[in-house]
Amino acid sequence: MHDKPTASPVHRAWAAGRRWLDSRTVHRHTVDLFVPLICFGLMLLDVPGLAEGDNPLNGYSATVVLALGASSLLLRRRFPWIPYVVALGLLGWLHELTLVQFALYKIGRYRGRAAAIVATAGYVVCAYLLFLFQRWPEKQADTLPEFLSLVVPIGVLAAGVGVAANRQDLVRELEVQKAHTAALRAVQQERASVARDVHDFVGRELTLLAVRAEVLAVRARGQAHQKDFDELSETARTAHRILNELIVQRARERDPTPGIEALSVLAAEGERAGSRVELDIDAQAAALSPLRQAAVYRVVQECLTNAVKHAPGEAVRVRIALDGAHLRVEVVNGLPRARPAKQPVSAGTGTFSMDERMRAMGGTLESGHHGGEYRVVAVLPAGVQ
Repeated sequence: MHDKPTASPVHRAWAAGRRWLDSRTVHRHTVDLFVPLICFGLMLLDVPGLAEGDNPLNGYSATVVLALGASSLLLRRRFPWIPYVVALGLLGWLHELTLVQFALYKIGRYRGRAAAIVATAGYVVCAYLLFLFQRWPEKQADTLPEFLSLVVPIGVLAAGVGVAANRQDLVRELEVQKAHTAALRAVQQERASVARDVHDFVGRELTLLAVRAEVLAVRARGQAHQKDFDELSETARTAHRILNELIVQRARERDPTPGIEALSVLAAEGERAGSRVELDIDAQAAALSPLRQAAVYRVVQECLTNAVKHAPGEAVRVRIALDGAHLRVEVVNGLPRARPAKQPVSAGTGTFSMDERMRAMGGTLESGHHGGEYRVVAVLPAGVQ
């Protein structure tokens, strides 16, 4: 039997560092600002050479130009080709290689392998034309082999690392989707099991109740209580029939849960019930996965139902926004001005179901009175770049 090899201190330290980073949630806007600052810091090392080079820049103007170039990285997630074009411009003017490395990495990260290959080829061709027309400084590369050994590895390595990061993102998202699918499948199986138990046990008791009531009705024929027993028997049969219809309807239910686009229908239904509904939906919410859109729909649906039930006539505000790497759903309605004459029928499980759904997706849900209003706030991972 072979002993399991012991991890080295370096490996243990690396694993501990990864666990520590995974346990910390960094706001996406912080990362968006941090990356350009790193790039700008590396580019500052070239300022003395640029100030002495054959260009009209001095130390201050070179710093400003490099800062503007690095700031283009703020657009790298949605428009990664913009930093790439800016990097090629700095490459042709100042022979600056730092920004192009960041730009190629981001194209590979956010646009995939095909885009990374095209961008790398364009970068190499552009640099070769500069070398061919003697626009490349001799102090960096005097011969073609030296030039290629400098330019090609930079582009290929940066783009390759970006493509690898892109695949890691896809694998991570796939694992999350698999986990969510497995959780939903387990919930569906549990619901099916509960439905079978309800049908077997509750249905049996309702059948016995109906039969017993019929027997008593026969025995009480011609007496004052015969009508009561007949009504009891009919009520039991009706309850049994409704139970079977509900179970069959659940078993046949195959339509997917609506998404973001169906919230307007919920709002219209709420307004028909007497509660004005205001929708404020982030345009980026359309990029959410169907699973997250279904969760948002269920939360808003339950909140609108509760608002109509417990605070009829009060306006409801629904706000859905992408806050960095998180999706925030906020539903607020006013409190009723007077106590209702009759307490609404409620099982008291709506909020629990919403909280359970959010926790299953790695999110949180908070609800309660706040400033004379009732507020429900659900936060879950957005899963979009």
